[in-house]
Amino acid sequence: MKIISPNPAMKDLKVKIEESKLVFPSQQTQKRSFFLSDVDHFLCYNIQTAYFFKANPDYPPESIARRLKMAVEKVLVPYDFMAGRLKWNHQSGRLEIDCNSQGAGFVFASSEFTLEELGDLLSPNPAFQQLAVDKLPGLDDDKQPLCVFQVTSFNCGGFAFGMSNDHVLLDGLAAKMFRENLASQAFDDDRPLPFVPINDRRLLPVRLPPHVPLPQPSPPPPPPNDQNIDNVDFKVVKLSSSDINLLKAKAAADNIESGKISTFNVVAALLWRCRALSSPCINDNKDSTIVTVLDVRSRVKPPLPPEYCGNAVGVAYASAKCEDIEKWAFSKLVEMVGEGINRANEEYGVESGGVTIDWWEIKRKVLCGEDVLLTPWSGLGFDRVVFPWGKSVHFGPLVDPLQMCFVILNGEADDDGVGVNVLCVQPAQLMDRILFHLHHFFQHM
Repeated sequence: MKIISPNPAMKDLKVKIEESKLVFPSQQTQKRSFFLSDVDHFLCYNIQTAYFFKANPDYPPESIARRLKMAVEKVLVPYDFMAGRLKWNHQSGRLEIDCNSQGAGFVFASSEFTLEELGDLLSPNPAFQQLAVDKLPGLDDDKQPLCVFQVTSFNCGGFAFGMSNDHVLLDGLAAKMFRENLASQAFDDDRPLPFVPINDRRLLPVRLPPHVPLPQPSPPPPPPNDQNIDNVDFKVVKLSSSDINLLKAKAAADNIESGKISTFNVVAALLWRCRALSSPCINDNKDSTIVTVLDVRSRVKPPLPPEYCGNAVGVAYASAKCEDIEKWAFSKLVEMVGEGINRANEEYGVESGGVTIDWWEIKRKVLCGEDVLLTPWSGLGFDRVVFPWGKSVHFGPLVDPLQMCFVILNGEADDDGVGVNVLCVQPAQLMDRILFHLHHFFQHM
């Protein structure tokens, strides 16, 4: 196991915005109101990501920026809602998107540094947020676009391609398909979109009236978004394939069902344990709950098409007293994580939406005000997207002090298998304790 911290020498990437503008669909699109599902309603916050590319003499950054700008204009035709603006429908009492073709943001910027000087690109560096600005200068808040694309050139000729978008537009799988479509339109051969997006958010309804037949956790309201860079810490935990195999062997020692000893389940159980034991509430023996974000496209009945481009996400959960988490065998936690996912499969596998989607409609609050929130990105395939200038040398989410979670990312492959990287965004006063329990766990296996 290896811990990666932010690079202290890179607190400012010296990014200068050379050009900032709105870009519009390349063809006229229909003006309309765009319905948002109940799940969409709870995900109104920005997600920032960035691709990093080495210098390519055939594709200087200025040329790449022109290609990507034209590609964005093309994809804003089938993704016309991404060029719209959020509005409140007073009649229905719901948030929706006004598809008014007011445009997406596009920024061309430059940094004084080289890619090499940035150091390890896996580093959870808050300064990387400069590579995906979320607002355009000179625009009022109500005029700001829902997504902004940014090309930043480095002194070496390499560049970053960042994207900041409101989560209400796309979930993880839809965002990956969007990038596949965007990359395809940057080629010169007029190729078709790899994925034709299905934009109808009414495909993910709730039952009327909503119905919640199975027990669900009733969390407190999410904490206020008053976090800042000073009281939040960022780390990346690198688990090698050998580390993963050790975790699986420890879980298997107690003869639990082999189907529950997956890479995700053992990593989730490890993070749950270490976060619970680090909690200031452990002495009060309160409950600790692990909440895992799931793709529900194939889980709901009828299933959603794979190309559904809304937020088709739900949650699985497991909960236990902190005292029990400390004394139970590791295999017990692995089993509980697996049972939580199986229970979610049963809950979502009901007609017209699924239980937790109904739960959101009833409670009108997110199920993520818990100790441990896990977001799996490792299987989404962002790193496999091919642009005209090739694949990126790195892709990742940019750290945000407002999003307290563990993000599961792809790790390194070797002869023994594939590792896992975990982006940890946690309160600064807890991070050292979390890392202590991680090291202690492996030292005493």
